[in-house]
Amino acid sequence: MNYDCLIVGGGIAGLQAAIQLGRYKHKVLVLDSNDGRSTICKSYHNILGYPDGVSGPELREIGKKHAERLGVEFVNEKVEQAEKTDRGFEVSSQKGNKYKGKRILLATGIMDRMPPFPELMPCLGISVYVCPDCDGYEVKDKRTIVLGSGNAGANMALTLSYWTNDLVFINHEKKPADQKLLEKMKKKNIEYLEESISKVLADDEKFNGVQLENGEEITGDRGFIAFGGNEVKSDLAKQLGAERLENKHILTDPRSKMTSIKNVWAAGDVAAHSEQVTIAMGEGSQAAIWIHKSLLQNKN
Repeated sequence: MNYDCLIVGGGIAGLQAAIQLGRYKHKVLVLDSNDGRSTICKSYHNILGYPDGVSGPELREIGKKHAERLGVEFVNEKVEQAEKTDRGFEVSSQKGNKYKGKRILLATGIMDRMPPFPELMPCLGISVYVCPDCDGYEVKDKRTIVLGSGNAGANMALTLSYWTNDLVFINHEKKPADQKLLEKMKKKNIEYLEESISKVLADDEKFNGVQLENGEEITGDRGFIAFGGNEVKSDLAKQLGAERLENKHILTDPRSKMTSIKNVWAAGDVAAHSEQVTIAMGEGSQAAIWIHKSLLQNKN
């Protein structure tokens, strides 16, 4: 079958695009590896309509059901290859299956570099965060520990000083931070520890602090992760020849969200912009509108 559009990625951007394209009555297939950012966030707090928060898995489930009601198809497969064909595009999954589409939307997202402490996972989005634009408000006037590395951690601590004056940056990897950043932290009375963490202290979803390798316990009410080096999942864009920034985010046309390659779109965190759920939704809709326009042109 040759779908009207293949959407690679079933996160927030991919789902919103699928809903919009489904409402246009297009034949759409979403290929989802089920290992994106939205699968692990326990609560988003800055989305219109959810003042008490909504988890990533719940939002994904609502979105998937909505899209399926509109005839959108889903397969849980990780796409490893994408190529241009005479009639559009063909993708190959890890399972060896191939799927064809006239258009392709890359909504593959990014994944944060997380330290290997399993206690963090139940806390994500509830008492431990990764994005200050999304969740800086959640640490307002609370003792907050930045678990991070080098400049990424120092910059996060400085950013969070807008919301709280009670901050500790633990440089877990002991990677040097720029002297200018260290001086700025000192001026803002941000405590700085160049020590490795041995264990995260948490009571289910409630973050309580960390234990250092020297045995010392550093307590706190909230945690922020800032290790840098997040994985930008744009390899498929590279295979298709789409232009990317040095940090591997995909460049798109501001109006249509099309990449530098005709009929290849990108939306959500994998594109070059601020990483926000609400922006991902908007970009998913925006891309879908222009995918629809391009499909109409072919029919006329």
